[in-house]
Amino acid sequence: MKKSFFKLVNKINKAILPKLSDKDPNTLTKVQKGILVYRYFVLTNSLD
Repeated sequence: MKKSFFKLVNKINKAILPKLSDKDPNTLTKVQKGILVYRYFVLTNSLD
C-alpha cells in the first residue's frame, strides 16, 4: 500500500510541481530546494 500511495503522489507531482532538473542547485531558492527534496523523497519511495 505504501508503494502504491507514493506512485500516485509521484504522478500528481509530475503534473503539478515544476521541473527543476535543468537548473543549477546552487542558484535555487529555499522553497525550490524544498520542492526538489520532496520530489526526490517521493520518487525514491515509489521505486522501492
